[in-house]
Amino acid sequence: MKKHKQTLQLILASLITLAGLILIGAGFFAPPVGTIDASVLTAFGEILTFAGALFGMDYHYRFRK
Repeated sequence: MKKHKQTLQLILASLITLAGLILIGAGFFAPPVGTIDASVLTAFGEILTFAGALFGMDYHYRFRK
């Protein structure tokens, strides 16, 4: 069970970080024609990237040998 939790945490950290990076990139290329401004996408992407980094650091220091 513990191994399963470790794997899930690592996968979630990777996915959250990747989603944040994609949103940061989309914020640079999105024209302001929609209701969501590019600055909102960029800010949310930065938040997701930070959350993914925290997940990854927690994983690294909790399960290192």
